[in-house]
Amino acid sequence: MDPARLTEVDPTTWRIEPHGGMRVPAIIYADEGLIRDIDDKVYEQAANVATLPGIVRASYAMPDAHWGYGFPIGGVAAFDPEEGGVVSAGGVGFDISCGVRTMLTGLSVADILPVQRSLAESLYEQIPAGLGSKGSISLDAMEMEEMLAGGAHWAVEQGWGEARDLARIEEGGTMAGARPEYVSSRAKERQRREMGTLGSGNHYLEVQAVDEIYDAVVATAFGLAQDNVVVTVHCGSRGLGHQIGTEFLKEMVVTAAEAGIELPDRELACAPINSEVGQRYLGAMRAAINCALANREILGHYARRVFHHFFPTRELELLFDVSHNTCKVEPHAIDGKVRDLFVHRKGATRAFGPGHPSLPEALRSVGQPVLIGGSMGTGSHILAGTATSEEKAFSSACHGAGRALSRHAALRRWSGRLIVDELASRGIIIRSPSSRGVAEEAPGAYKDVGAVVAAAERAGLARRVARLRPLICIKG
Repeated sequence: MDPARLTEVDPTTWRIEPHGGMRVPAIIYADEGLIRDIDDKVYEQAANVATLPGIVRASYAMPDAHWGYGFPIGGVAAFDPEEGGVVSAGGVGFDISCGVRTMLTGLSVADILPVQRSLAESLYEQIPAGLGSKGSISLDAMEMEEMLAGGAHWAVEQGWGEARDLARIEEGGTMAGARPEYVSSRAKERQRREMGTLGSGNHYLEVQAVDEIYDAVVATAFGLAQDNVVVTVHCGSRGLGHQIGTEFLKEMVVTAAEAGIELPDRELACAPINSEVGQRYLGAMRAAINCALANREILGHYARRVFHHFFPTRELELLFDVSHNTCKVEPHAIDGKVRDLFVHRKGATRAFGPGHPSLPEALRSVGQPVLIGGSMGTGSHILAGTATSEEKAFSSACHGAGRALSRHAALRRWSGRLIVDELASRGIIIRSPSSRGVAEEAPGAYKDVGAVVAAAERAGLARRVARLRPLICIKG
């Protein structure tokens, strides 16, 4: 993207001035180098989001932004139902509540290295991964309803998790307002055998080492120290969430037209929040959030089981579990008045700052852990929410490195086998059922995550706490 198309507010804040049908400006948070690497489609999509009814303050794009369906991935926008605000399935995404959880092992790199290969094989055998992967859990109709209503609480009740985790999960482990009856039979059928599975694409389970500490005080509060080992899981609502997104996008195209909403792009299909379709979508989407929260809790349980076999005296403790790809009702101060807004985060993570009442007491003084996944074989990061993030982007931050190349382009450039061998030479063990999937997720297909998180910190979205390097990656 040519920076000349934008108004430079400061070195990490770039503004698209309102033009055409834009109701508010669009703001892109990135340094100049990242701006030049962002594709022009992000400019178009961020501006298009700013045309939607009821949008508040601005349309935002995070430093890892890239082209998506309707909204850019890395897009954030809040809507006020009292001002005719809308909910957009494209503003949430197809993998509803795709998110990250990080667990503390209490182990060091020295503890892991002697069993690294055996541990990798055991994790790969115990955690189903790959396109269409099925697990050992099979839900009947009643169990499906209970899972969609209960989220991680349901998983814990079934024996696939720990009650102590719930305080460290976004929404306390259960998204209120879920309406399983608004989830289609087809969506439920797709999920019936997919609980406790990673899926494909950029989903993974990684064993990671703390490679660098940026903020010692916050790191201590998070339970992180140099050379500590953590386990990070990245996945979402699997086939159920994708089916919900697909079905409601079709409905919303019709609903938007009936409501007199002129869409600059059909992919921005939306419905007024207070409409019948809008309310049904919100109920189904919240059920999908619960599905993802339950799924990550089960995967955490599987990881605990494997680690217990190798390290019987160690217990994995949850640092935090946070979703991307959601629409949440949150109170935010606008012009001195607190309003309940419907905040869409697509490929963006919530980043509440210190003192936020929703955070567990142990974390409240330092802010919410913001878990940033890097590309396979590169570093991930843990950040903390800041007080300034509320004003900057409704307490939101980036969620990863962001793609620099499409999956098709990555396939043309890299071989999955060669990537596995190259990473093994660096001490990183990759296990995946798909050589093609490895090539699609090649490290070079992503932006420099270090540059992304540095820009997020400079922009006041979140502050860096620690960098992680991978030891083992179980890849879908």
